[in-house]
Amino acid sequence: MTTASSALQTLDGHIILAGAGKMGGAMLMGWLAGGLDPSRVVVLDPYVSDEIKPLAAKGVRLNPKVTEITNVSALILAVKPQMFAEVGPTLRAIVGDTLVVSIMAGTTIAGIAKTCGGKIVRAMPNTPAAIGRGITVAVAASDVSQSQRDLTDALLRATGSVEWVANENLIDAVTAVSGSGPAYVFLLAEEMARAGIAAGLPAELAMKLARETVSGSGELLRQSDLDAATLRKNVTSPGGTTAAALSVLMADDGFEPLLTRAIAAATARSKELAK
Repeated sequence: MTTASSALQTLDGHIILAGAGKMGGAMLMGWLAGGLDPSRVVVLDPYVSDEIKPLAAKGVRLNPKVTEITNVSALILAVKPQMFAEVGPTLRAIVGDTLVVSIMAGTTIAGIAKTCGGKIVRAMPNTPAAIGRGITVAVAASDVSQSQRDLTDALLRATGSVEWVANENLIDAVTAVSGSGPAYVFLLAEEMARAGIAAGLPAELAMKLARETVSGSGELLRQSDLDAATLRKNVTSPGGTTAAALSVLMADDGFEPLLTRAIAAATARSKELAK
Protein backbone atom coordinates (compact mmCIF):
# COMPACT_ATOMS: atom_id res chain seq x y z
CA MET A 1 0.00 0.00 0.00
CA THR A 2 1.27 3.46 -0.85
CA THR A 3 1.93 5.83 1.99
CA ALA A 4 -0.82 8.22 3.01
CA SER A 5 1.11 11.30 1.87
CA SER A 6 2.04 9.92 -1.56
CA ALA A 7 -1.54 8.77 -2.17
CA LEU A 8 -2.80 12.28 -1.43
CA GLN A 9 -0.11 14.00 -3.47
CA THR A 10 -0.87 11.94 -6.59
CA LEU A 11 -4.66 12.13 -6.38
CA ASP A 12 -6.14 13.19 -9.72
CA GLY A 13 -9.80 13.54 -8.70
CA HIS A 14 -11.66 15.76 -6.28
CA ILE A 15 -12.41 15.18 -2.61
CA ILE A 16 -15.77 16.54 -1.54
CA LEU A 17 -16.04 17.34 2.15
CA ALA A 18 -19.68 17.64 3.19
CA GLY A 19 -19.52 19.29 6.59
CA ALA A 20 -16.45 21.22 7.69
CA GLY A 21 -17.03 21.48 11.42
CA LYS A 22 -14.53 20.47 14.10
CA MET A 23 -13.89 16.96 12.81
CA GLY A 24 -14.33 17.64 9.11
CA GLY A 25 -12.13 20.71 9.40
CA ALA A 26 -9.43 18.72 11.23
CA MET A 27 -9.44 16.14 8.45
CA LEU A 28 -9.16 18.85 5.80
CA MET A 29 -6.17 20.42 7.54
CA GLY A 30 -4.56 16.98 7.77
CA TRP A 31 -5.03 16.35 4.05
CA LEU A 32 -3.49 19.67 3.09
CA ALA A 33 -0.59 19.13 5.48
CA GLY A 34 -0.09 15.71 3.88
CA GLY A 35 0.36 17.25 0.45
CA LEU A 36 -3.14 17.18 -1.06
CA ASP A 37 -3.49 19.91 -3.70
CA PRO A 38 -6.03 22.41 -2.28
CA SER A 39 -7.62 22.70 -5.73
CA ARG A 40 -8.64 19.05 -5.36
CA VAL A 41 -10.88 19.85 -2.38
CA VAL A 42 -14.50 20.96 -2.48
CA VAL A 43 -16.16 21.98 0.80
CA LEU A 44 -19.94 21.91 1.11
CA ASP A 45 -21.08 23.59 4.29
CA PRO A 46 -23.65 26.39 4.71
CA TYR A 47 -21.77 27.74 7.71
CA VAL A 48 -18.09 27.76 6.73
CA SER A 49 -15.93 28.67 9.72
CA ASP A 50 -13.43 31.51 9.85
CA GLU A 51 -10.65 28.89 9.93
CA ILE A 52 -11.79 27.33 6.66
CA LYS A 53 -12.68 30.48 4.66
CA PRO A 54 -9.04 31.57 4.05
CA LEU A 55 -8.36 28.24 2.32
CA ALA A 56 -10.34 29.50 -0.66
CA ALA A 57 -7.38 31.74 -1.51
CA LYS A 58 -5.23 28.59 -1.71
CA GLY A 59 -7.58 26.87 -4.13
CA VAL A 60 -10.15 25.07 -1.99
CA ARG A 61 -13.60 25.48 -3.55
CA LEU A 62 -16.29 26.55 -1.11
CA ASN A 63 -19.93 25.70 -1.78
CA PRO A 64 -20.08 25.48 -5.57
CA LYS A 65 -23.30 24.15 -7.10
CA VAL A 66 -23.36 20.39 -6.81
CA THR A 67 -23.97 20.14 -10.56
CA GLU A 68 -20.65 21.93 -11.17
CA ILE A 69 -18.59 19.28 -9.35
CA THR A 70 -16.96 16.69 -11.62
CA ASN A 71 -14.30 13.98 -11.40
CA VAL A 72 -15.05 13.02 -7.82
CA SER A 73 -12.69 10.53 -6.16
CA ALA A 74 -14.39 10.53 -2.77
CA LEU A 75 -17.20 12.13 -0.82
CA ILE A 76 -16.56 12.55 2.90
CA LEU A 77 -19.74 12.79 4.97
CA ALA A 78 -18.93 14.83 8.06
CA VAL A 79 -22.35 16.37 8.63
CA LYS A 80 -24.31 15.85 11.83
CA PRO A 81 -26.28 12.59 11.63
CA GLN A 82 -29.60 14.38 12.12
CA MET A 83 -28.86 16.53 9.05
CA PHE A 84 -28.07 13.64 6.73
CA ALA A 85 -31.67 12.87 5.76
CA GLU A 86 -31.87 16.36 4.25
CA VAL A 87 -28.34 16.65 2.86
CA GLY A 88 -27.81 13.11 1.62
CA PRO A 89 -30.30 13.07 -1.27
CA THR A 90 -28.84 16.29 -2.69
CA LEU A 91 -25.51 14.49 -3.11
CA ARG A 92 -26.86 11.39 -4.88
CA ALA A 93 -26.46 12.96 -8.33
CA ILE A 94 -22.68 13.21 -7.99
CA VAL A 95 -22.09 9.91 -6.15
CA GLY A 96 -22.84 7.00 -8.47
CA ASP A 97 -20.12 4.41 -7.79
CA THR A 98 -17.93 6.96 -6.02
CA LEU A 99 -16.27 6.22 -2.69
CA VAL A 100 -18.31 7.61 0.20
CA VAL A 101 -16.59 7.83 3.59
CA SER A 102 -18.91 8.57 6.50
CA ILE A 103 -17.78 9.75 9.92
CA MET A 104 -21.35 10.21 11.14
CA ALA A 105 -22.03 8.50 14.47
CA GLY A 106 -24.73 5.85 14.39
CA THR A 107 -25.47 6.09 10.66
CA THR A 108 -25.20 2.64 9.10
CA ILE A 109 -23.78 1.60 5.75
CA ALA A 110 -27.26 0.48 4.70
CA GLY A 111 -28.75 3.84 5.68
CA ILE A 112 -26.11 5.76 3.76
CA ALA A 113 -26.58 3.57 0.68
CA LYS A 114 -30.33 4.14 0.76
CA THR A 115 -30.00 7.92 1.12
CA CYS A 116 -27.16 8.85 -1.24
CA GLY A 117 -25.66 5.64 -2.66
CA GLY A 118 -21.99 5.06 -3.38
CA LYS A 119 -19.29 2.59 -2.34
CA ILE A 120 -19.37 3.15 1.38
CA VAL A 121 -16.83 3.11 4.18
CA ARG A 122 -18.07 3.89 7.66
CA ALA A 123 -15.45 5.37 9.98
CA MET A 124 -15.25 6.73 13.52
CA PRO A 125 -12.43 9.20 14.24
CA ASN A 126 -11.90 11.19 17.44
CA THR A 127 -11.01 14.78 18.27
CA PRO A 128 -7.23 14.34 18.77
CA ALA A 129 -7.30 14.25 14.96
CA ALA A 130 -7.05 18.04 15.28
CA ILE A 131 -3.40 17.66 16.32
CA GLY A 132 -2.64 14.62 14.14
CA ARG A 133 -2.97 12.22 17.07
CA GLY A 134 -6.40 10.79 16.41
CA ILE A 135 -7.36 7.18 15.96
CA THR A 136 -9.99 6.10 13.47
CA VAL A 137 -11.66 2.72 13.09
CA ALA A 138 -13.17 1.94 9.69
CA VAL A 139 -15.32 -0.77 8.10
CA ALA A 140 -15.91 -1.11 4.36
CA ALA A 141 -18.97 -2.35 2.51
CA SER A 142 -18.38 -5.53 0.52
CA ASP A 143 -18.38 -3.69 -2.83
CA VAL A 144 -15.60 -1.23 -1.92
CA SER A 145 -12.58 -1.86 -4.14
CA GLN A 146 -9.04 -2.19 -2.86
CA SER A 147 -8.05 1.10 -4.47
CA GLN A 148 -10.98 2.83 -2.76
CA ARG A 149 -10.01 1.26 0.54
CA ASP A 150 -6.43 2.48 0.04
CA LEU A 151 -7.65 6.01 -0.67
CA THR A 152 -9.83 5.89 2.45
CA ASP A 153 -6.86 4.77 4.51
CA ALA A 154 -4.77 7.65 3.19
CA LEU A 155 -7.49 10.21 3.91
CA LEU A 156 -8.05 8.94 7.44
CA ARG A 157 -4.37 8.39 8.24
CA ALA A 158 -3.68 12.08 7.61
CA THR A 159 -5.02 12.78 11.12
CA GLY A 160 -3.58 9.83 13.05
CA SER A 161 -3.63 6.05 13.12
CA VAL A 162 -6.24 3.83 11.46
CA GLU A 163 -7.62 0.42 12.33
CA TRP A 164 -9.91 -1.64 10.09
CA VAL A 165 -12.59 -4.06 11.26
CA ALA A 166 -14.73 -6.47 9.26
CA ASN A 167 -17.88 -6.27 11.40
CA GLU A 168 -19.90 -3.05 11.24
CA ASN A 169 -21.59 -3.89 14.55
CA LEU A 170 -18.28 -3.10 16.29
CA ILE A 171 -18.49 0.58 15.31
CA ASP A 172 -21.02 1.36 18.04
CA ALA A 173 -18.59 0.16 20.71
CA VAL A 174 -15.72 1.95 18.95
CA THR A 175 -17.77 5.14 19.10
CA ALA A 176 -18.26 4.64 22.83
CA VAL A 177 -14.58 3.92 23.58
CA SER A 178 -12.49 6.11 21.26
CA GLY A 179 -15.03 8.39 19.60
CA SER A 180 -16.46 9.65 22.89
CA GLY A 181 -13.36 8.72 24.88
CA PRO A 182 -11.58 12.09 24.79
CA ALA A 183 -14.46 13.55 26.80
CA TYR A 184 -13.86 10.96 29.52
CA VAL A 185 -10.20 11.93 29.70
CA PHE A 186 -11.02 15.64 29.83
CA LEU A 187 -13.52 14.92 32.60
CA LEU A 188 -10.78 13.07 34.49
CA ALA A 189 -8.54 16.14 34.31
CA GLU A 190 -11.45 18.38 35.30
CA GLU A 191 -12.31 16.27 38.34
CA MET A 192 -8.68 15.81 39.37
CA ALA A 193 -8.34 19.60 39.44
CA ARG A 194 -11.58 19.97 41.40
CA ALA A 195 -10.44 17.37 43.94
CA GLY A 196 -7.07 19.11 44.21
CA ILE A 197 -8.79 22.38 45.02
CA ALA A 198 -10.87 20.58 47.65
CA ALA A 199 -7.61 19.27 49.13
CA GLY A 200 -6.28 22.81 49.47
CA LEU A 201 -4.45 23.57 46.22
CA PRO A 202 -4.85 26.94 44.46
CA ALA A 203 -7.17 26.53 41.48
CA GLU A 204 -4.59 27.46 38.84
CA LEU A 205 -2.00 25.07 40.22
CA ALA A 206 -4.55 22.25 40.59
CA MET A 207 -5.58 22.58 36.95
CA LYS A 208 -1.96 22.71 35.73
CA LEU A 209 -1.10 19.60 37.74
CA ALA A 210 -4.13 17.75 36.40
CA ARG A 211 -3.54 18.81 32.79
CA GLU A 212 0.15 17.94 32.76
CA THR A 213 -0.37 14.68 34.62
CA VAL A 214 -3.05 13.46 32.23
CA SER A 215 -1.21 14.53 29.08
CA GLY A 216 2.17 13.29 30.30
CA SER A 217 0.76 9.94 31.39
CA GLY A 218 -0.95 9.56 28.03
CA GLU A 219 2.31 10.20 26.21
CA LEU A 220 4.11 7.69 28.46
CA LEU A 221 1.41 5.12 27.70
CA ARG A 222 1.80 5.79 23.97
CA GLN A 223 5.58 5.46 23.97
CA SER A 224 5.97 2.60 26.43
CA ASP A 225 6.11 -1.07 25.48
CA LEU A 226 4.39 -1.86 28.78
CA ASP A 227 0.64 -2.26 29.05
CA ALA A 228 -1.52 0.11 31.08
CA ALA A 229 -1.87 -2.28 34.01
CA THR A 230 1.90 -2.64 34.34
CA LEU A 231 2.44 1.10 34.15
CA ARG A 232 -0.17 1.56 36.87
CA LYS A 233 1.53 -1.00 39.10
CA ASN A 234 4.90 0.69 38.54
CA VAL A 235 3.51 3.89 40.11
CA THR A 236 1.96 2.06 43.06
CA SER A 237 4.08 1.37 46.14
CA PRO A 238 2.51 -1.03 48.64
CA GLY A 239 0.90 0.92 51.45
CA GLY A 240 1.70 4.27 49.80
CA THR A 241 -0.37 7.24 48.68
CA THR A 242 -1.20 5.84 45.25
CA ALA A 243 -2.36 2.58 46.79
CA ALA A 244 -4.64 4.53 49.12
CA ALA A 245 -6.23 6.35 46.19
CA LEU A 246 -6.54 3.19 44.09
CA SER A 247 -8.29 1.39 46.95
CA VAL A 248 -11.14 3.87 46.35
CA LEU A 249 -10.99 3.93 42.56
CA MET A 250 -10.77 0.13 42.27
CA ALA A 251 -13.43 -0.69 44.85
CA ASP A 252 -16.45 -2.79 43.83
CA ASP A 253 -18.42 0.41 43.24
CA GLY A 254 -15.46 2.33 41.83
CA PHE A 255 -14.05 3.28 38.46
CA GLU A 256 -14.40 -0.06 36.63
CA PRO A 257 -18.18 -0.55 36.96
CA LEU A 258 -18.77 3.17 36.47
CA LEU A 259 -16.83 3.30 33.20
CA THR A 260 -18.39 0.03 32.05
CA ARG A 261 -21.84 1.55 32.50
CA ALA A 262 -20.77 4.76 30.79
CA ILE A 263 -19.43 2.98 27.71
CA ALA A 264 -22.50 0.74 27.60
CA ALA A 265 -24.70 3.85 27.63
CA ALA A 266 -22.72 5.43 24.79
CA THR A 267 -22.86 2.19 22.78
CA ALA A 268 -26.63 1.98 23.26
CA ARG A 269 -27.06 5.59 22.16
CA SER A 270 -25.00 4.96 19.03
CA LYS A 271 -27.33 2.08 18.15
CA GLU A 272 -30.37 4.30 18.80
CA LEU A 273 -29.05 6.92 16.38
CA ALA A 274 -29.11 4.30 13.63
CA LYS A 275 -32.88 3.74 13.99
